[in-house]
Amino acid sequence: MLGKKLVTAQKRGETRALCLGLGMVACSMMMYFFIGITIVPFYTKSVWTTETECKVLKANIKDTVLRPNTESSEDEAIFPYPCLQVWVNLTATGQEVMLYQTEDTLERNPKCSYVPGKSENSKEVKLRIETIASNFRKYQTFPCYYDPGGTQTNVILSRLYPLKNLVFAFLWPTLMFTGGCLIIVLVKISQYFSVLSARQ
Repeated sequence: MLGKKLVTAQKRGETRALCLGLGMVACSMMMYFFIGITIVPFYTKSVWTTETECKVLKANIKDTVLRPNTESSEDEAIFPYPCLQVWVNLTATGQEVMLYQTEDTLERNPKCSYVPGKSENSKEVKLRIETIASNFRKYQTFPCYYDPGGTQTNVILSRLYPLKNLVFAFLWPTLMFTGGCLIIVLVKISQYFSVLSARQ
């Protein structure tokens, strides 16, 4: 009687462990799919792949420009902010090019090197842009990214999704997938030895 209860409890535990392993594998596959349709296209689409050194030539704050504000209505869809333009000397080619914060900055406003966030008010934006400009004047040389193919003549300060971030994004689903497969393998080994001992 006690033996039957132990066998039943063992089978229930194996079933739960198997379900856990399969669930972990399924979740990791969904995470892989999500990363594959969101982060990977941004990484592969970026042409600014090579790191080099940039030297600041000038960092000027131009006239106030208007940026669309998606949080407000169409009548109030403008947000004024000072336009910071940073021109650098690209060490790899010796060209004078314009610097942008990220790939997204160029798409949002190609006239300015920095585009503020949506939640910032005008005073915060003005102060932040003045601080950024002074930092560029202070630190003349810094690493930047350029397009070795020459399709984009400008450079960016940092990539939205560098390789290390992409690897880190794939780390967690990989660990979950490995853990799920390990649980399934251990359950199958346990079932095999149980059948083997029952035959003996």
